Amino acid sequence: MIKNRIIYNSFSEYQFKISKAKGSYIWDENEKKIIDFTSGWNVVNLGWNNKEVNDAIVKQAKKNIYTSMWLADPIQEEYAEKLTASLPKSLTVITREVSGVTANIMAIKTARAYTGKRKILSFRDTFHGSLYQTLQLGYSPEYPISKAIFLDFKDHIQLKYPRVNYQDKNEQQILKDFLFELEKILKIEKDIAAFVTESGIITGWGSTFIAPHGFLTEVRKLTKKYGVLLILDEVGTGFSRTGKLYGMNHKNVIPDIVTFAKGIGNGATIAATVTSQEIAEKTFSKSNPQSTFGWSPLNVAGALKTLEIHLRDRVWEKAEKDGNYITKTLRDELKNISYVEDINGVGMEIGVRLTNGLKNFNMVRFIEKARGKGLHLANADGHSFQLMPPLTIERNVLDKGLEIFVEEVKSFN
Repeated sequence: MIKNRIIYNSFSEYQFKISKAKGSYIWDENEKKIIDFTSGWNVVNLGWNNKEVNDAIVKQAKKNIYTSMWLADPIQEEYAEKLTASLPKSLTVITREVSGVTANIMAIKTARAYTGKRKILSFRDTFHGSLYQTLQLGYSPEYPISKAIFLDFKDHIQLKYPRVNYQDKNEQQILKDFLFELEKILKIEKDIAAFVTESGIITGWGSTFIAPHGFLTEVRKLTKKYGVLLILDEVGTGFSRTGKLYGMNHKNVIPDIVTFAKGIGNGATIAATVTSQEIAEKTFSKSNPQSTFGWSPLNVAGALKTLEIHLRDRVWEKAEKDGNYITKTLRDELKNISYVEDINGVGMEIGVRLTNGLKNFNMVRFIEKARGKGLHLANADGHSFQLMPPLTIERNVLDKGLEIFVEEVKSFN
């Protein structure tokens, strides 16, 4: 769709103009106040236009808003120190990135430079950025977009995600079968540089599939065993979204490389690729880590304040508590609805999946109806909802949003 000279694709279907936003609410062009269940897809985890974050950006704007890639503003070095201090001890070196896609491309370049290998292992139907190099990690060759814009698929291998439905009784068998397939590939393929995955949940495709308990721990063991680097994409799982400050903290798994964006700045445009001193020293002359607009001091100020708030307020604890509440509420309310296939999530990253091909169901119409009642939802795919309220949402506002959502789902019964 082309609207007001801007292209909106089927994934980011045009909805309405936003006139203002604050906390857990956004207002449309008619000044209608709407509860937000998207956080801009895990961006404004601390709420829209968080005052502390905005004030930090304004304060920095009075000092300096830009520095070139061969210089450093003091706030960049302060943030690098505080960000790495919040991570496992081995993750100490950062490249200054602009977005999740550049962070993930940097991670892949680093892995290839370090190992001397080419291939990247990933899951199909996942999302790690919109440039063709990262789209190929999740898109399969048979998809129409693949034939249109991709070069070829020889440099990476895709796996099927080991999805666990919340009613599954064979979770450990699913994990066992997946690990068998993974190790079979690692034994045969000698040119795999890295395995790219999120921390046990898909946040970027819209499915919100959950992996079995123990998934990340076992993946880490196998990647180490076969000399494959583990790249964790924490663009969606980072900054308290899943009930821990970072997704890796659920199992205390330490990747070789980790990437951050989205919630890192609560709306400020910034990202980061973090790795170890050893990997960085052996690769930076080959991987070309540079960015004209990477880590603008203006955006770093927003990211620094965002991190400080997460650590000070232990935002992840509220996210875990509210996430459990959302999941229980939805399962209780929708347990007898035959076309609800799955209700699952980690922290406040909740997926509700309806039966594909549900008669008379139209996702765009559903979203428009919900908005008319005061709830803003993201368009994931034709039958899946990804609920991502701001982590700071008030309980009475959360309840009102859930009430609207449940009512709309039940309306097809």
